Amino acid sequence: MVEDADPNGESIPQLDEAEFKKILRRIDLRLIPLLSVLYLLSFLDRGNVGNANVAGLSKDLHLTGTQYNIALTMFFIPYGLFEVPSNILLKILKPRVWIPIIMLSWGTIMTLMGIVQSYSGLVVARVFLGIAEAGFFPAASYLLTCWYPRHEVQLRMGYFYGAGALSGAFSGLLAFAIEKMDGVGGLAGWRWIFIIEGLITVVAAVATPFLLPNDPMSCKFLNDTEKKHVVNRLREFQQTQRADESDPFKWEYFWQAFTDWKVWMSILVYWGNAMPIYGFIYTLPVVIDELGYSATNAQLLTIPVYIAAVIATVTSAYFSDRLKTRSPFIIIPQLFGALGLVIVMAIPKEKYPGAVYGALFIVAIGLYTTITGVVSWNANNLAGTWKRNIGLGLQISIGNLGGAVGTNIYLRQQAPNYWLGFGFSLGILLVASSAGMIMRIALQRINKKRESMSREEILEKYTPEELDRMGDKSPLFIYTL
Repeated sequence: MVEDADPNGESIPQLDEAEFKKILRRIDLRLIPLLSVLYLLSFLDRGNVGNANVAGLSKDLHLTGTQYNIALTMFFIPYGLFEVPSNILLKILKPRVWIPIIMLSWGTIMTLMGIVQSYSGLVVARVFLGIAEAGFFPAASYLLTCWYPRHEVQLRMGYFYGAGALSGAFSGLLAFAIEKMDGVGGLAGWRWIFIIEGLITVVAAVATPFLLPNDPMSCKFLNDTEKKHVVNRLREFQQTQRADESDPFKWEYFWQAFTDWKVWMSILVYWGNAMPIYGFIYTLPVVIDELGYSATNAQLLTIPVYIAAVIATVTSAYFSDRLKTRSPFIIIPQLFGALGLVIVMAIPKEKYPGAVYGALFIVAIGLYTTITGVVSWNANNLAGTWKRNIGLGLQISIGNLGGAVGTNIYLRQQAPNYWLGFGFSLGILLVASSAGMIMRIALQRINKKRESMSREEILEKYTPEELDRMGDKSPLFIYTL
């Protein structure tokens, strides 16, 4: 049975697990499809430059040398720097207001990218796109932790992040269709890719305030009793009795997150995704194109790769939640992705293009599968809503600065082998998986030490207020492994 009283002692009618699952399904229907569509648009708008490049962007803008890579890189610098401030504004302004604002901003910028005329214009557009998009992924990730207990959040995160992976497939299909507009209005097909996809985001931004709920207590699709059950269940699974959603921002919350070793170790694990994946996204159509396929077929051949990644992401998230563990579903996929990279580098690409294409599936599955686990693992092990909010922002912010590295490791002069890109990605995957193993061992030792004390001994030593202020450092808090 779910709790029958809240922390203030107010009684709540009992609700069994089956009834509570019905409430969760209603929450799922209100949150997950919407976040999935919005994240698909986010990933689509940041990654469609790869499709535009195959369609002639570099040629028309006369990009030389590493200019294309620099334009990609300039997105990630502001994208990384603005994620923590964005998540602070999210808490202050609330999701229903802040998320549509940033969506409207990046949709407008994406639309205007369709009229850039030079390398400098492309760079400026990418910088502003990075600023505007910075807040969405950490905002959506944090929002899910406000609705779902710690061992139910990764599957939901897997659904909406899977939409990000699906955007790779959708982007290839959409780019294939939009390229047919080449010459319409006197504009090249790659310009229409930016314009149409940007306008779709603008329309979605206008609709979002009417569809997105802020939090359980203020939503309108649950009654008062259901709201209390959702909040109390969150308190139980977060191992705290205090809800600090309404607390004002204090710098001590920032320093709690900034000085937590778990956050920094999780960033290192996150880099095993961020550095390889962005180079992979932007370069995949080009890699396939250089295997001997036509530009049009290269766009279409990206679709099965991304569909496989989506299936793997959701499947991994399901079993991670079901088994209530994170690290195996991070470390094993990272090693799997590393294996795919070894195969890609080892096979002669001119002789066996089909085999290389097949190995790209292994790489995609390894890269995409890990990200929801890395973010969920960090969120599960940070207590206090402000600390969790800022800790997630730091992880994703500094983690995504790795994207600036990832966009500069696939050098045109190394085509079709891309030794630096594939080799560096292999190395960082091995480093990240090792960091994941170290963190699991460290958390396991802390858990054993905490479990050696009885609850009675802990309550004799600390007051409930002291334990709540300690957050995840409380001896009552058991870390997710």
